[in-house]
Amino acid sequence: MSDNFDPRRRQVLLGSAVALASASLLGLSPLSLAAEMPLPDYVNWKTPEALIVHSANTLETKRDAIGTSIVTSNEQLFIRNNLPPPPPSIVTDRDAWTVAFQGVKNPRSISLGELKTLGVQTVASVLQCSGNGRAFFEHEASGTQWETGAAGCVFWSGVPVKAVAEALGGIVDGLPYMTSTGGEELPAGLDPKSLMVERSVPMRALDQAILAWELNGEPLPLAHGGPLRLVIPGYYGVNNVKYVKQVAFTAEQTDAAIQASGYRIRPVGQPGAPDQPSMWEMNVKSWITQPLKQVKAGPVAIQGVAFGGAKEVKGVEVSLDGGKNWQAAPFVGPNLGQYAWRPFVLIVDLKPGNYSLMSRATDVEGNTQPQEGLANERGYGHNGWRDHGVGISIV
Repeated sequence: MSDNFDPRRRQVLLGSAVALASASLLGLSPLSLAAEMPLPDYVNWKTPEALIVHSANTLETKRDAIGTSIVTSNEQLFIRNNLPPPPPSIVTDRDAWTVAFQGVKNPRSISLGELKTLGVQTVASVLQCSGNGRAFFEHEASGTQWETGAAGCVFWSGVPVKAVAEALGGIVDGLPYMTSTGGEELPAGLDPKSLMVERSVPMRALDQAILAWELNGEPLPLAHGGPLRLVIPGYYGVNNVKYVKQVAFTAEQTDAAIQASGYRIRPVGQPGAPDQPSMWEMNVKSWITQPLKQVKAGPVAIQGVAFGGAKEVKGVEVSLDGGKNWQAAPFVGPNLGQYAWRPFVLIVDLKPGNYSLMSRATDVEGNTQPQEGLANERGYGHNGWRDHGVGISIV
């Protein structure tokens, strides 16, 4: 670990691992046990009642914590860090943070203070970990056992990357990738490429990419990548590089392990390789958020969220009988754009009995959630509607 890794976080991480292992041996639910763990110190400002602590670097938003107001608050937003965050000192003077730009005609480093003079844009988008829904795969994919809470819908504010590239003379011809590097401190004596967070995305992502310094109208917290984070609406979270220190337009994808073999869709049992599909654009998805257990007979409000991923969501349907019959559910609130999710509420009159609630969303191009998720080694991109369903009892 780096010299700045907080030992208190190490203690939380170790304690989490031991506790979850004990839960497995005793036949207890790891998620229920994780829900009782304290928040790590660096995110002690978050709402503990809304979060499940899997480890010091992985906190999940509880399924029933998402309401109908569209925006996920900073205090309830999930945490997924591939490496421990840098020291808090990096947000002491935010405007002094610098980013190096390469692959442009006039390459140089630019401070955050200067970036703020090149343009400002605000976008609402879903932030989602590639492994959201991993816990539902039958092959027990390794990694954090996210259910639905490694996702949230937030406002980002920052400068469009395209505007920065134009201010630097434009992008050099023939460079099909945008490659961004995070500013986490790496342990000495190890190959940096094996640990560093450096991701390449196709140039089509440039149209919506921004360098964000605000999250929901507040200075971007350290835990979420402050003082500056690359944000690519419609793309999985790993591509939204935190503490971004370099943005380069490149001829090839980076050979960092997180890109070359990590975050690849591959058959169960096979190693990662550069020729496999990368976790770039998100797919269409939805899930029920309320009710989750037992409610009284009569009018029941079935709530949830739906989004199209890289495309705008068009509609969502709800089933009360495990997918045999479906009915359209209306969206609630304003449409915040292509990359945001839409809360939905369907009010139905339910008699006593057991019900299997499912939802399935469709995007503007007609892509609909499949019944089953595509099984893959690391449990990425699960959007199957059957596994995301919930069973409730009406009394």
